[in-house]
Amino acid sequence: MHTDLLAAVLNDPNAPGIVEAASAVLAEERRRRQEFRAWVSEEVKAEFINGEVVLHSPVKRRHRLASELLFQLLNIYVTVKNLGEAGHEKAMVSLTRNDYEPDICFWSAAKSDLFDDETMLHPAPDFVVEILSKRTAKTDRTVKFSDYARHGVREYWLIDPVKQRVEQYGLLTEKDTEYIPFGKFSPGEDISSIAIPGFTIPVAAIFDKKANLEALKGLV
Repeated sequence: MHTDLLAAVLNDPNAPGIVEAASAVLAEERRRRQEFRAWVSEEVKAEFINGEVVLHSPVKRRHRLASELLFQLLNIYVTVKNLGEAGHEKAMVSLTRNDYEPDICFWSAAKSDLFDDETMLHPAPDFVVEILSKRTAKTDRTVKFSDYARHGVREYWLIDPVKQRVEQYGLLTEKDTEYIPFGKFSPGEDISSIAIPGFTIPVAAIFDKKANLEALKGLV
């Protein structure tokens, strides 16, 4: 796709003008990104996506519970197994062009061992979860979907808290840059991570407190 776009630009008689205009736009975008990083705080959930600051409004209870319940399972599991570090809500992920605050993410020990108490901008995780809402679903399925894949995020879950469904996507190899679907999972089924060794949970545990407690007992 990038090769086709580059070929189209180079075949245009005004290629130098197009490149110059694009360079100016990207330079201004970098300036705004630095302003965003200086402005954003722990009290504000915001992201910088394709040159724009995106503010997030408070979420509905079902969204919050799904995020909290899954993070509880993930965080305890990776801590007990000493696999790395899990992030929730305010862990900012800095990619080539964009800064995201995923609902949930995980970095392997090889990456998280490089963090310190002052780390604010984190590298691409190994695993990312986004909880879908009407306002964010399009971005989660398009911009973030391709951006995470191109930056080597090995596994991506999209969770629909209304339908109580988990969509699992992943990269087959380290060289891949496009996700393939691994399945859609609902309560009554188990889901196994491809990026986090041994992390298998019942889908119901993401949406139901009692099921979460039972799953938690199994993980520890």
